Amino acid sequence: MLIAGDLVLRRATSADFDGVIALQRAAYARNRGLLGVEPMPLMVDYETIFRDYEVWVTADRAIAGVLILEPRADDLLIWSIATDPTNQKAGLGHAMLAAADARARELGLGTVRLYTGTVLRHLVDWYARNGFAIERIEELSDRSLTHMVKHLGALS
Repeated sequence: MLIAGDLVLRRATSADFDGVIALQRAAYARNRGLLGVEPMPLMVDYETIFRDYEVWVTADRAIAGVLILEPRADDLLIWSIATDPTNQKAGLGHAMLAAADARARELGLGTVRLYTGTVLRHLVDWYARNGFAIERIEELSDRSLTHMVKHLGALS
């Protein structure tokens, strides 16, 4: 279990596979139009994601949120943070960010990173309000990514 305030997340199992994919598709649908290309979390093989990453889902209800993390040697990458569109603006995203911070601390990592589409200014601003700073902009052939970082400070 991963706990942040009132939020309890549990590791996803194979029984959650279809639900995770459905939530990812619903959560990222709006971004498709804003980006003009398919969002990166919808362009992957989720069997690989389930095998190689930590997939966390809301524990106390139907899957309302999915947090996909990649622990790395020097940091924790938030690979995806997604909420069901009917639960957006309810604080679940903030709680999942706090859960990612908690997981980084559990792993002894003092840095959390993520990236988002540069044109998704509302998300860049939201992450900034939640303690992330822009680290760099990466130009790809079909999109621009804003890489962001948060330093958690001294680990206790």
